[in-house]
This record gives sequence, structure tokens and C-alpha cells, in this order.
Amino acid sequence: MQRMQRMQRKLILILMMCAAGGALPALDWPSQDALLTRSFGWNNQGRPALAAVFEAAGPVRAAGAGELLYARQNGDRASRMPAPLGDWIAVDHGDGLISIYGHLGESRAAAFSQEAIGTGEIIGMAGLSGWSRQQGFSFALYDRKERWWINPSAIIGSREDTGQPVILSVLLQDEEGRSIALDSRRALALSQGRYTVQVNAAIPQAVQAGRGAGSSAGDSGLVPYTVVVSVNGTEVGALSLETFSARDGVLMAYRNGRVPVETIYGPYPALEAADFWLNRGLADLEIIAQDRAGNERSLSYRLQVE
Repeated sequence: MQRMQRMQRKLILILMMCAAGGALPALDWPSQDALLTRSFGWNNQGRPALAAVFEAAGPVRAAGAGELLYARQNGDRASRMPAPLGDWIAVDHGDGLISIYGHLGESRAAAFSQEAIGTGEIIGMAGLSGWSRQQGFSFALYDRKERWWINPSAIIGSREDTGQPVILSVLLQDEEGRSIALDSRRALALSQGRYTVQVNAAIPQAVQAGRGAGSSAGDSGLVPYTVVVSVNGTEVGALSLETFSARDGVLMAYRNGRVPVETIYGPYPALEAADFWLNRGLADLEIIAQDRAGNERSLSYRLQVE
């Protein structure tokens, strides 16, 4: 039942994106050998990461064909405002879809000022500009017609994914704000009432481009694609990290419908995956974390609700 529900949600997203923007353009990752260190939707100190962040030292390529929309380069004094993305380029792929490349060390924006950009053309070099702590670049996709940020993996496809999701911790929070750590090895006694469940799950970094073993799950910035919560076999929460929409200045995430991101991203580094009521009696709580490639990990907890 839950697998079918997840498939239905994915189908709905695809239909929404196709209906909103027509046929999606063919896109590819800006680099095939860069190491993904922060994925879309990662909990960035209480706010969602709207871009994928890579560690790299080589060229950054256009994800698809398009035209240069905007470029900010070193020494640009058009604005005295801080530039978190440092040197960055935005490429318009048509029908409202924009790709954004940040933290570049050197760009080739001038070469594209009067001509189209081809898929795979070098648009700059990975760098350390802006608010960046590592040599690399960030990559984001934005649909300005529908006003939502898109997880690149949703339309490009996942990179080689050898790491299975790991559920690091699960906390229940009661109506008075008290946190209760769950242990899958023993039953836990709770009072009847409303609870939120906070899930800290990650995907260990895979081996990429001969770099050797990646980080452990504990310090990984890679988060699952979906987190599903069920009680006694009934789904009570489904958090999807496929898109974030912007409406009237409020960023919205999808958890059984659109909700403000503050609802989900408060408990750093975890994500609030469900809000539900527990009735008296025995209850089986199940948490499922799934990555883009379809790998999943689940944990179950027995609760005695009094």
C-alpha cells in the first residue's frame, strides 16, 4: 500500500511539472566527476538547501541548451549588496526553466553575451567565491512560471548511488514541546495525544571519480528523497523533497500538501516528517527513508499509548 502511495505521489509530481511547463528540456549534470556534498533539501541550519552543492576543481558545464540570463562576476560593482553565491551565472532554457551555477572561480559569461549556450559547453570553473567553504560550485533549477525550486534529481536523474539511506535518529515531540527519543529495541509508553515526529536521515557519500571512500552518514549532507511515516500501517505523513514553491514571499515544502518550510526545517539537523494523533492502545510506528534511485531503509517502533 505505501509503495503504491509513493508511486502515485511521484506520478502526480511528473504530471504537475509537465502540465505547468510542457515537455521538460533534456538536462545533464554540470560535471560528471564532481563530488556531491550537499543535496537539494538538506537542512541548512533551519532552512532548506535550494541547490545541490559539489566539491570540484575543474570546469562547470551548461546543464542544457539556452541563453545567458544573468552573470555576476568578480569585480562587479553594480550592487554593493552581499553576494552569497559569489560569481554566478543563470541560464534560461526556455518555458520558464532556469539553471543557476554559483561559487564559480572564473566564468565565461562574456563569450555567451550575444549567442546561445549549447548543452555541455563550459560556462566557468569551480571556485571558492561567495559564502562557500570548499572549492566547487552549486547547481539549482528554478521554474519562474510556477515559482518553484526543483530538485535536479527529479528531472535529470540520480547520479551513481551506492549509499543506502540511514536513519540516524527519530524523536517524538508532544504538544508541550517535550522531545522523546525512540528506541527500536524496546516498547515505549506514551500518553494519548498529538505528536510530531522528527527524523534525522542521511545518505552516505558514494565513491566518486576515484576519490576513495566518502563520508559516513553522520556527517553527510545528503538527505533522502522522501520520508514516509505510518502508524499501524496507515500513512500519517509523507515528506517529499522534490520541489519547494514560493507563494507571496513564503517558501513552501510538500508534506501531505504544501506547508511553510518553517514547519519542517525547525529541528536542525532533523526534518519534521509528520504531525499526527495517537489513540490509546498498542501502536506500531514505521519510518521509511528512500533515495532517488529507489533504495530505502525503514525502522519500526512499538508504542504503548495510555
